[in-house]
Amino acid sequence: MNQELGKIADVLLETGALLMGAGANTGRIRVTVNRIAHSLGYQVELLITHRALMVSVIDDEGETFTSKLKRTPPHGVNFKVLSGISRMSWRVQDEDWELDRINEELNRLKSLPHYPRWLILLLVSLAGASFCRLFGGGGIEMLVAFIATFLGLFVRQEAVKKNFNLFICVLMAAAVASLIAGAAVKLGIGKAPELAFATSVLFLVPGVPLINSFTDLIDGNVSTGIVRGVNGFMIAFCIALGMMLAMVLYKI
Repeated sequence: MNQELGKIADVLLETGALLMGAGANTGRIRVTVNRIAHSLGYQVELLITHRALMVSVIDDEGETFTSKLKRTPPHGVNFKVLSGISRMSWRVQDEDWELDRINEELNRLKSLPHYPRWLILLLVSLAGASFCRLFGGGGIEMLVAFIATFLGLFVRQEAVKKNFNLFICVLMAAAVASLIAGAAVKLGIGKAPELAFATSVLFLVPGVPLINSFTDLIDGNVSTGIVRGVNGFMIAFCIALGMMLAMVLYKI
């Protein structure tokens, strides 16, 4: 029985860790893990922090239980994993999946390929140019915003690959994007180059962490919400620091 509980705890921890790493809020993680545990016929108590998960699995009689701890992976955003695990949890409940099948599905979701790097660079850069247009920028300003966003994101990707600290990655990306867009302001390229400067760093805005922080606080997960909020504001501070660096260098 203890061995079986251990295997179930491992599956639940893996599910929770995947959700946390893919950008799920605390409430979604708790609901999904509880749904899978109840479908397997067990009760579960879950402790969720920003850096780790702890789960206690209890049998129906409440006499046998096991507890395990797992460190969560670096947080990001992966909607394919989020939607895949959500669908899986409902199928576990409706179709009475066995533990082996759940493990197979988790492994499949972990192995899903990411979008090609060139496609991410292209689309995010187009988004930056589109934001510039929404704020009233013309063709030249959009081109500057596109180039600045492209190179800023490229630098961030390279820094992440080399395992730099998250905040350093953001600071470097913001500085590169701001330096490129700031050059247009300094040289007077375009009618409103300041629009390209302002929108060149929008790809770094921590929307998901701040939204998750807000929803966690509303749900009563105060400690996790505060940690996520502080992380979001630290990212915003690094963005501002990178822009300030360009402004000081160019004296704009």
